[in-house]
Amino acid sequence: MENNPPGIPAEAGFLEEVTNLRHYYHVILERRWLVIAAFISVFVLTIIYLAKAPRIYQAAARLQINSESETSLNLSGSFAGGAQGQDYLQTQYKNLMSRSLLSSIINQLKLDQDPRYAKSRDIVMELSEDITVSPIRLSRLVDVRVEHTDPKKAALIANTLLNNFIDNNLDQKREASVRTARWLEQETAVQKTKVEEADNALQKYRVGLKNVSLEESQNIILQRLKLAQDQMVSIQVRATLANSLLTEVQSLLKKGVSIDNIPAIAANSTVTQLKNQLLLEQAVLASMLSRYKDKWPDVITEREKISALQRSLEESMRDVMKTLETSALLGNTELQTIRDLVATLEQEQLSLGEKSIKYDALKRDAELQKGLYMRVLERQKELEITTNSKLNNMFIVDEAVAPLRFYKPRIVFSLVLGIIGGLVVAVALAFFVNYLDDSIKTQDDVEIYLRVPFLGYVPNIKSNSVIERDLQAHMHPQSTAAEGFRTIRAAIALMPKADQYRLLVITSTIPAEGKSLIASNLAIVTAQTGLKTLLVDADLRRPSVHKAYQLHSPIGLSAYLTSQVNSIDEIVHTSEVPHLDIVCAGSVPSNPSEMSGSLRMRQFLQEASRRYDRVFVDCPPVSAVSDPLVVSSMADGVIFVTKFNKIRREHARKSLQRLQYAGIHILGVVLNDIDFEGKDAYYYSYYYYQNRYYSSHYKSDTRESPKPEAPQPEKVAKA
Repeated sequence: MENNPPGIPAEAGFLEEVTNLRHYYHVILERRWLVIAAFISVFVLTIIYLAKAPRIYQAAARLQINSESETSLNLSGSFAGGAQGQDYLQTQYKNLMSRSLLSSIINQLKLDQDPRYAKSRDIVMELSEDITVSPIRLSRLVDVRVEHTDPKKAALIANTLLNNFIDNNLDQKREASVRTARWLEQETAVQKTKVEEADNALQKYRVGLKNVSLEESQNIILQRLKLAQDQMVSIQVRATLANSLLTEVQSLLKKGVSIDNIPAIAANSTVTQLKNQLLLEQAVLASMLSRYKDKWPDVITEREKISALQRSLEESMRDVMKTLETSALLGNTELQTIRDLVATLEQEQLSLGEKSIKYDALKRDAELQKGLYMRVLERQKELEITTNSKLNNMFIVDEAVAPLRFYKPRIVFSLVLGIIGGLVVAVALAFFVNYLDDSIKTQDDVEIYLRVPFLGYVPNIKSNSVIERDLQAHMHPQSTAAEGFRTIRAAIALMPKADQYRLLVITSTIPAEGKSLIASNLAIVTAQTGLKTLLVDADLRRPSVHKAYQLHSPIGLSAYLTSQVNSIDEIVHTSEVPHLDIVCAGSVPSNPSEMSGSLRMRQFLQEASRRYDRVFVDCPPVSAVSDPLVVSSMADGVIFVTKFNKIRREHARKSLQRLQYAGIHILGVVLNDIDFEGKDAYYYSYYYYQNRYYSSHYKSDTRESPKPEAPQPEKVAKA
């Protein structure tokens, strides 16, 4: 749901939409005759087209295109012919419209003599425009439709097109088979030669190595290398242990540790056994000494025995030390030997690897050549079988028959399209003309484009009499026009500081916009309020006020400005309208611009403002002469009159700018001559219905009251 801004009711969006739709309706209604004429023109053109358009018949044939693998006797699958997807089908669809195929049909059916194509500069292109290829979705079927003025000729072209297309497909397959067979025959001989060369190169390399198989030799050396590497690891461990043990013993000896206290030596079984015997003998000696003297023979013998054991123990420890040194030396020697062996085996393995690279390359090349040779042989045998089979993957499902009814023009569709197109063209033309029309027609035009206040509307007065038009508010006070003048009077009276607007100038952009009518009637409705009012005809070039009020005295404003008379009283005429006096222009002078800007004009206006409550001055148009600018500069304000749908916005805007640049205060704009009951009623429907309501009320009242008489010509006897 669309959110409205704060303070705007929810119905505002709907009302705006209705207003826009109503505006569109008014635009169409305003130019209804243009819309009707455009619609009828398009519809008539449609009827003429349907009457003169040739009857076109359409014949349709259906073709099925299978994949080539479904009709070929493929034995290996490696060289299966034809694409199987949509790209294959799309290619065939394009081939159906190929220029060569269409040219063959033209020659075969002699279409260059056909009246439909005889005058064409490019018969192939003309024929292709009559042919439509329509694939059926999710299938391998395709419809070929041909259009022609002759139904039999349309069917004949469709069937000939499909038959020639199928025959061309078979011919292309035969030609391709022959070309392939020749190529395979040559390729077989080439591949056979390459196989022999590869076998000879492999055998020659074997003979050069004097080795039947590099694979077996490589495996034996590899096994020996792995075994030697395992032995080297074991020997390295033993040598490392022997060296570590020897290093530890030598370190303890350097520190002054007794050799018999070194664990590696003391742990020897021989040393341990001798130590035990020595301890035992020492115990026996100690027992003897407790009973005998040192000189006792048994004691001496025991001492000698202990000395012999000590010497044996020292020799055994020295032997263990030598054994440790020998073990470390042997371990290092054995480790170096096994390392040399491993290095030798690795070198032999690398040498065999380098030789096997070339051997493997030659072997792979020989196997590859054999494989290619076998595949070429298989393809050659397969091609012989498929060439003999001569199967086609395309066939006609339905042949074209001569249609009984014409296909074009589609009468109902064309009529509906003509109606819709006529409406669209007519409406578009109406809106286009409305877009080009920038004349002033509404209050929005005045306020938006002219940017001045809007005073009111004046309806069209349906009378050619100047008297009845300019005295409309007096002669027909209940008319809609009189109400319009009263509305303008009220708009001026309700303006801020309205009491200051005593002297008002009425002007327009160009002549014949109704400024004199507005000035006269506005003076009448003002006088009807009881204000003492003066109407001055300041148009010294084309005066008209005297015609409306039937005043034919040559003494007027021009006489006062030329000092022929010295008092305003001499040129003021009373009218039949109470409280309304008239000052005519008088005789037309030779220098109206100078007289309008003279001191006497300023004195006249000042004197008139003092004597009357309201003074209305009818001036010439702004764009025609400079008089209104000069007179307006002496007035309190200007009422600008513009005729409905006559003055362009830019023209009126520049006229108003001339007044504004002169520092003249513009009260507002009056929109004149609106036909509320005719073509302009839709612009101001609400205004029309409002005035219609009140006018009907006044009419009911006037049935009982007499109609005011028309003013009689007044005889002016003033000097």
